[in-house]
Amino acid sequence: MDLTIPGSAAWVCLVRRWVADALTVAGHREVDGARLVASELSGNAVLHTESGRPGGLVRVKVFGVTESLARIEVIDEGAATVPLPRRSGDEECGGRGLWLVQQTAIRWGVRTVPKRWNLVWAEVSTLEALNMGDLEGVEEVPA
Repeated sequence: MDLTIPGSAAWVCLVRRWVADALTVAGHREVDGARLVASELSGNAVLHTESGRPGGLVRVKVFGVTESLARIEVIDEGAATVPLPRRSGDEECGGRGLWLVQQTAIRWGVRTVPKRWNLVWAEVSTLEALNMGDLEGVEEVPA
């Protein structure tokens, strides 16, 4: 599935909802990680690339790789730098987006596509998180 949005931060909330809805309809159970990753990647595209200029666009793709793994791809109009996680100081309000992606995704990366645009992708587990309450009554198996 594809969604193209204007290069404005006001549209990032639509990306979050759209990714969550698309994966839920496809049968994925836990979509919070995918929603976070899509939000961070599309927000970065709007803030740090040519997509954020007037008339700029960001394209978001989401699809299930398996029943428990989703892939999110964000294509922006390119920038002078390559997206990399960085260390942010305790007093900084931003700069943690790609670090969050790195912590949430199973794997992620960047590649240049035609027109020298960037495609930033991440694969995220969509398995339900195991709650400690789910283990009630389960006996430990000796090793």
